[in-house]
Amino acid sequence: MTLDQKLQQLTGSMPEILHELPECYGGRHVSAIPALQIPTFRITNGPVGVGQNDCISASIYAEVAAGNRSFTAAYTDPSSAEATALPSAMGVAASFDPEVSTAFGAVIATEMNNLALHVFEAPGVNMARIPVLGRNFEYFGEDPYLTGTMAVAETRAIQAQGLIAMPKHFVANDQEANRQQIKTTVDRQVLRELYLLPFEMAVKDGKAASIMCAYNYVNGTHSCENDELLNGVLRDDWGFTGYVQSDFFSVKSTVGPLKGGMDHEMPIPQFWSPKNMTAALAAGEITTLEIDTALERRYTQTFKYGIFDRPLVQTPIDFVGNGQIARDIGTRSAVLLQNNGALPFASSVQKVVVIGKATQVYAQQAVAGGARVGVVVAGGSSDVMPNYTVTPVDGIKNVLQNLGNTSATVQLILVDDDNANIAGAQAAAAEADAVILMAGTISEEGADRLTAADGSTLSTTVPLAPGATAADGMSLDWYVEGSLTVPSQAGKVKRSNTVAMIQAIMSATSTTARSMVEKTALVLKDNASVAMDPALVGSSGPAILEVWFPGQEDGHIVADLLFGVKNPAGKLPVTFPFAGKSFLDKATALQYPGEVYGTGQGDQKVEYTEKLHIGYRWYDGNLSGECAAVAGVNPCVAFPFGHGLSYTTFELSDQDVTMAGTGDAAVYQVSAKVKNTGSKEGAEVVQVYVELPAAASTGGATQPPKRLVGFQKVTLAAGAETTVTITIDPQASNHPLSVWHEGLRRWDTFSSGLKFLVGHSSSPKDLHTLPL
Repeated sequence: MTLDQKLQQLTGSMPEILHELPECYGGRHVSAIPALQIPTFRITNGPVGVGQNDCISASIYAEVAAGNRSFTAAYTDPSSAEATALPSAMGVAASFDPEVSTAFGAVIATEMNNLALHVFEAPGVNMARIPVLGRNFEYFGEDPYLTGTMAVAETRAIQAQGLIAMPKHFVANDQEANRQQIKTTVDRQVLRELYLLPFEMAVKDGKAASIMCAYNYVNGTHSCENDELLNGVLRDDWGFTGYVQSDFFSVKSTVGPLKGGMDHEMPIPQFWSPKNMTAALAAGEITTLEIDTALERRYTQTFKYGIFDRPLVQTPIDFVGNGQIARDIGTRSAVLLQNNGALPFASSVQKVVVIGKATQVYAQQAVAGGARVGVVVAGGSSDVMPNYTVTPVDGIKNVLQNLGNTSATVQLILVDDDNANIAGAQAAAAEADAVILMAGTISEEGADRLTAADGSTLSTTVPLAPGATAADGMSLDWYVEGSLTVPSQAGKVKRSNTVAMIQAIMSATSTTARSMVEKTALVLKDNASVAMDPALVGSSGPAILEVWFPGQEDGHIVADLLFGVKNPAGKLPVTFPFAGKSFLDKATALQYPGEVYGTGQGDQKVEYTEKLHIGYRWYDGNLSGECAAVAGVNPCVAFPFGHGLSYTTFELSDQDVTMAGTGDAAVYQVSAKVKNTGSKEGAEVVQVYVELPAAASTGGATQPPKRLVGFQKVTLAAGAETTVTITIDPQASNHPLSVWHEGLRRWDTFSSGLKFLVGHSSSPKDLHTLPL
């Protein structure tokens, strides 16, 4: 290769008509070199399906060439190739089932091959440290082991079809507010035990072929030129042999990234332009050997996965078949939070009312990412252009008809933000056989919940609303009118008064044989966790079903669950606190969104001062002083991590722990008998946590009370029972019984003083302790 050819291959190309696919105007690829038989190397975003994917209508090219549109249209135009809009990754995590993550990845890989794509920029494995993180729906929750387990399954499914998976964003890219410049400080032990752990699992167990570096700075150095992380941790410590690609427009300099371990700049030749690189070569700041190494790392993976060996030919996508898989994934991902006798609704209902807010999407359309009524997609890079969508009302009608009920009426009622027209909704609910309330918390890339454009900059303040706080981003009541991330479309933060609407409906006097509690279900469609109003939780509240962002099959997924076609079996991958009791209610500005320390762009620092206490670990550890458990129940938590009900009941007994093997091969086997004590087939997730000895907190960060180290989902017929055995391997890539010793740069593993806890949620009342 000539130097010019090498430099051309180091970066994505400017948007252009694709050499092999002249019907595509694309901006997510490396250009072909036909003379060397190097094909166009095509990259698609994720993580919730084949998102922006290097093929918008070729007609856009003429508009860009004429100066009528920016080249960035190649990344955002809605003519992007269609794909299946799957349920969110957060929902996949809620399944607590690696088989669901495998099915999720398999659909994506199949459609990538249909569209002649090569690289999937996913799975996303950043942590739900901040419940209002705008991209939480792309990630797997607040626990690193659960995240890593799902990421490994998805990575394997993608790469099994000859494609490259790209876990992202490496690392501590855990907020969208000022994401391009934020200076993040994280204790190195904390990095190893929490934020790096899912990446380590994806590299070691998933054999990920690539990694994406991030926008933020970590401990003083930008992610994409961070020698300590990219070379020291990723390659030297973990043995990673793949390549590192930048997040789009994330690179900050020319020499630093090449020296620091990055191999590929996307999406255009910006800092690694031929001009900049030849100047750096001439100055002796970089070498041709370093350029060759970067290319060799990527080419090794492209040869390994057969990308040079297959032609770029597009084939039709099976939207019907893949839609059915999406529907199944969605029903297996839903979490039944509470049920006071309402669910499942009888299939013989005659009058169904669906009630939601007129300003919100939840009751009106499929939630596949769109925050605005009438707009299916949101504008983030993970958006998928669905071939079809199923609205809530249509889904309910279809499912009832399939159940033999052709006479039922399904009425959609929309309530204004001020609830001035609530009386009509109350009257209809009183007369209905089934009342379905729909609410949630939409978010998108580029902004955290309740962060918005201020007309000049994006996502630098939290929030833009008098009287609101960052914690209000977890509320069902607050939303941003218009786009969260586009200045020209951004509106004000507004209050929908959704909780008051729900309370008003519940206070109606039912005129049917069943009380309002017995016939009302609240369906939540959320980015991540919600701060629950105490009035909604408990015996006087509605049944509550969390379905996350269900994707294009929204209406069918929800109806299948509400009417008992499918039995909910998901568990929470994030903690649902009570309003006013959350981590965000107590977080300092330094923790989030960051403290401004200067006058320059990006002079904003964030420090993870909570260290190892994120998610359920923060609540368990009672860092606020308000969350000490009472009779095994945390007063700050409405629904704990790992919680999820069913239309049947389960009983765990005969819990035990034994050791098998010796030396480094020794493992712990935690077992429990699981019995379905109800009348329906269902699935339960047995969860294993470990409490490390006090010595684990000596000389380093204080360990939280417990950490998740194993889980297994089991499906049982009514009355059936089985014994579940979960193996805890101290040498596993998730280091279940270890703490990181930064001074000695090693994992210290504990074999005495351990306590295993086995049960069906993280709540103390749901766990049985097994001391060694």
